[in-house]
Amino acid sequence: MILAELNRYYDRLAGGPDPDTGKLNVPVYGFSDEKVSYVLVISKDGDIVDLVPNTETIGNRSHPKAMRVPAPFKRPGKYTEKSFNDGKDNAFFLWDKTSYCLGVDLIKERGSEVTWVETPVTFKSFKRFHLDNLKNTQDEGLKAFSLFLEKWQPTFFDKEIGRPDVLGANIAFQLDGDRCYLHERDAAIKLWANMLQDSNQSEEGSCLVTGKKAKIARLHPSIKGVYGGQSAGGSIVSFNAESYESYGKTQGDNAPVSEVVAFKYTTALNYLLNRDNHHCLTVGDASTVFWAIADDSKQAQKAEQLFMQVVNPTDDGQAAQLKPIIDQLSKGRPLQEIAPDIDPGTRFYLLGLAPNASRLSIRYWLDTSFGQLQQRIAEHFTDMSLEPLPWEQPPSVWRLLIQLVPYRAEQKAKSEDIPSHLAGELMRSILTGDRYPYSLLAQLVTRIRNDGHISPLRVAMIKAVLQRDYRKKLIKEEIPMSLDENNDNKAYLLGRLFAVLERIQSSAIEGANANITDRYYGTASAVPYSVFPRLLAGSKNHLAKIRKKKPGYAINLEKDITAIIGKLPAEYPKHFSIEEQGRFSIGYYHQREKNFAPTGVDADQLNTETE
Repeated sequence: MILAELNRYYDRLAGGPDPDTGKLNVPVYGFSDEKVSYVLVISKDGDIVDLVPNTETIGNRSHPKAMRVPAPFKRPGKYTEKSFNDGKDNAFFLWDKTSYCLGVDLIKERGSEVTWVETPVTFKSFKRFHLDNLKNTQDEGLKAFSLFLEKWQPTFFDKEIGRPDVLGANIAFQLDGDRCYLHERDAAIKLWANMLQDSNQSEEGSCLVTGKKAKIARLHPSIKGVYGGQSAGGSIVSFNAESYESYGKTQGDNAPVSEVVAFKYTTALNYLLNRDNHHCLTVGDASTVFWAIADDSKQAQKAEQLFMQVVNPTDDGQAAQLKPIIDQLSKGRPLQEIAPDIDPGTRFYLLGLAPNASRLSIRYWLDTSFGQLQQRIAEHFTDMSLEPLPWEQPPSVWRLLIQLVPYRAEQKAKSEDIPSHLAGELMRSILTGDRYPYSLLAQLVTRIRNDGHISPLRVAMIKAVLQRDYRKKLIKEEIPMSLDENNDNKAYLLGRLFAVLERIQSSAIEGANANITDRYYGTASAVPYSVFPRLLAGSKNHLAKIRKKKPGYAINLEKDITAIIGKLPAEYPKHFSIEEQGRFSIGYYHQREKNFAPTGVDADQLNTETE
């Protein structure tokens, strides 16, 4: 299913040129987008005319730009003299690394000292491969390239080029005076197509994706761009040991996929993983790619943009245009009301990938309609809703995951500290509408107990876990959105009581270095019987101090305590479960927020002494 949908998506991308660039978004079969650092310009006589960088500056660093070149392949290990004598050539067509196309390579770099070495065997392979395939060409550019190969020796590098930064880089070639590269010349394209057909020694079989007879791919092209993956890329489909093979079949024959389909699905996936194309976001250790399919490509594009802004908001102009829609979405408004130009039936696909050595693990896969996806996202925000609302704009998944990281005052949280297993599980729960992972609740409760940071978003996430379990009839008591003075759940009541006690202490002792929340919250939320009697005893002294200055305010606080204790059992609970500790934090949050007026003015400033 995954490969089939990626195959379809490739066909959509290859269906027409990009309106901005005039070029296809993806290469045609036999070509690939690769990072090429330099272009070597040669004359008709095969002499070097110029070396032109093919780079772009991102931040303060220079990076090679992608160039559409004849597709590379996976080189099987180190190329040796024996490989050359056996007639095996590992060269790429009309471009390659300097170790092949120039016969030189970087072996050491320390500060300003650069050491390079000649690589004559790989250069001989590159030279033989091209001279054999170009011997009958009548194209002016390809003939010039043959002359260059016949003249060039690796020992010429210092004199002809002499630039250490070229060593180890990918190089393409261009005829002096031409605007196109050698591999883009019509003769080169036709020759490459014939070479592909002649070199394909794969056996025919039934493709699992299309069901048609075709040449079966022995090795699938590499998939690059997965966060944390190998720079050389990874594979979804691969068999590199006998334990993974069966019925005497080797490598790709164990899961037969045609050469063309293998090219299409990997090309589409590499396009999606390219961050410049805005179809990929990183959640924990998983790279999530997404795409939409609709009759109208603009409608599909808007659905993709809306999803990206909901899950990972940015501050650009496009985000400003979509913000009103996202705000309505977070309030549960139907899609046809907030975005009538997006068909709810638009198909939407999400694929989460994580690295696993040279392979890629599928974290989650979702094939749904955009209307259903919108409903699940709305349910997510509804489950998290509290009063007052704990966000100014709907939080991204990353912002939620950061709540799982230990809080350190004046220190920025690091995404590397996010528990990787929870990142994927949280994303899956949001997108599928399934239960939030119970370990998420345990992690949040533990973080609050350990660092004492009871942030609104942490409480909102706790509420979301419990509320979704209630909706799925896994727990009996609903979670209130705002302060519920009629709620008689003992954990919720004790959370409220703790907030009142905190308020009493802070009103009696101004500027205290540490309050009861800093010292006792963890114990009070887990083993209430061991701490609440002492806290209540201490509150009597604090109330006496408050009564001298603000008697009316002291009476209100005593009323709050009396109302809460009146609903509690005779004995304090000895232990609270993780669920009850979550309810404790929600009760604490609700009662604490009651102490503040809508304008944010402290409640004790509003009390008069006339009561």
